[in-house]
Amino acid sequence: MTTSATEPLAAGTHTVEIDGVVQRYHVHGTGPVCVAHSGGPGIVWEYLRMPALERHLTIVYPEPIGTGGTGGTGGTGILPSHPHGYTRARYSRFLGALVEHLGVPEVFLLGHSHGGFVAQYHALHHPERIAGVILYESAPLTGPEHGAEAMRLVQSFAALHADHPELPEVLAAFQAIPTISDDAQMTVVARGLLPAYFADYWGREEVFAPMRASVRAAHISGLDENLSPHVIDDRADLGSLTVPTLVVVGRRDVICGVRWAEELHLLIPGSELLILENSGHFGHLEEPEAFSQAVTRFVTSVNSPDSQVI
Repeated sequence: MTTSATEPLAAGTHTVEIDGVVQRYHVHGTGPVCVAHSGGPGIVWEYLRMPALERHLTIVYPEPIGTGGTGGTGGTGILPSHPHGYTRARYSRFLGALVEHLGVPEVFLLGHSHGGFVAQYHALHHPERIAGVILYESAPLTGPEHGAEAMRLVQSFAALHADHPELPEVLAAFQAIPTISDDAQMTVVARGLLPAYFADYWGREEVFAPMRASVRAAHISGLDENLSPHVIDDRADLGSLTVPTLVVVGRRDVICGVRWAEELHLLIPGSELLILENSGHFGHLEEPEAFSQAVTRFVTSVNSPDSQVI
């Protein structure tokens, strides 16, 4: 493993070589260290910037392999099997090496959406350097059951906005997901979906439109190296999770909704649950102060001398 010459937690952009792959990451803020793993898989990390939380924590934003400066078409961080092979075990390997590189005894780990699946896998299999985990818009499983619940919620969204002129474009983006075959298509589809991912995108479009226009994404297939679907089901394992855990969900999230957050909360011993009542999938943008306060309070409570791991 080789590293860049700068201090690993200095503000700015850094690189570290892991298993022959250049991992790029970005450091912002001050306070206890929290590694924030973005979602998708394949959504480029910038959408997850959390300025309100950066006032209280040092946030390390890795560019997950296969995206941005760590990957994507022409990048240095793509796997030989690209766009396949981006399993949670692979992401976890890079997370563990990054945490080692940062040089602090423990970090907090925040995973958003697919990043939440990665975070819970890492906390289950490699808890030794993790002070606490924030599962932000995550779920205990993927596959048909998860897909059916998402479809139900998307249908509810469509019924609520049946008269909106942009609704057909959003629904067309959902239908296009199985046809994605390159980064350009992935970016178009991701931007097309986004109104459904907010509690009130069209009511606050002037706030959220810049984020939508700036989203970039890399096509990652969801298949492993053997071209088999990488399906997740952690329900049998989450009862053994010993890392302090905060589960965060937006009341109106259509992809990893309240049903899954409540199930995570029930399965993980001693976990805390926060439901952001006026958010969809992006509470750090929709309710940034409430999100920041809750995460900061969780980190502070874990770091308290009187706190105990359950």
